[in-house]
Amino acid sequence: MAMNMNRDQKRMLRRSGYLDASGEPVGTKARTSTQAAAPNRERTPPRQFLREMRGELRKVAWPSKAEVINYSIIVLVFLVLMTALVGAADWAFAKAIFWLFDIN
Repeated sequence: MAMNMNRDQKRMLRRSGYLDASGEPVGTKARTSTQAAAPNRERTPPRQFLREMRGELRKVAWPSKAEVINYSIIVLVFLVLMTALVGAADWAFAKAIFWLFDIN
């Protein structure tokens, strides 16, 4: 059976165990991701985990104080506007329902 794919695709499928060395499919059963995964390693000690976590957090692009203030103001203004919009819609619908059912 000839398969139309490029070299990179064939290499990837060979590494994953889907193709044999000649490029033919291996068996009828596809491997699952757990079968193709690396064997289990020992757990990382808490001290090493914290050290690696700290290293990753140093790579994060943290916003400046001015950016945090600006974004906070934008969020608060949006919150106030949306609250006012929902409140106005609630008041208008309540008035409409009271008028519809002629409730004083």
